[in-house]
Amino acid sequence: MDRSTPPRTDGKPLDPRPLAVAILDISFEVRRKSHEGTGVLPLSSGVLDVIRVIERHPGITVAEVAARLGRQLSNVSSQLRELVALGLVTRERDAADKRYVALHPTPESVRIKTVLEGAWAAALATAGDRLDDDDRNRLAAALPALERLAAALAEPGQD
Repeated sequence: MDRSTPPRTDGKPLDPRPLAVAILDISFEVRRKSHEGTGVLPLSSGVLDVIRVIERHPGITVAEVAARLGRQLSNVSSQLRELVALGLVTRERDAADKRYVALHPTPESVRIKTVLEGAWAAALATAGDRLDDDDRNRLAAALPALERLAAALAEPGQD
């Protein structure tokens, strides 16, 4: 499919711009509202992104994290030093090749992720309570498609 032509649904073009803006707005508001009361040390969105990549791909290298996030290696290295100092990521050197360093989440990192995901869910639930039943049902029905969309965006070569 030509990337310049928006995908179609029910014979009408689907404009991806409003969807992209809505997803980014939701993400921003959920993250902004959900840190309060968790007892979790405030972490920047950039650092949280690094943690999420490492938790999804234990054993990943610094270069692979940078590539997945589309960031400079030096910036990711700096964020990783912070995460290691906070006890949220460990670095393991390969016994055969000392240049190879595998990154792994710590139990504390997993705990923080669990706490934050619960807070994110609570923020969405609170906002969702202000929607009518039809909107909540539409959102529930859209979840599988949104999960597939997220997976498609995460595939290598989709940048």
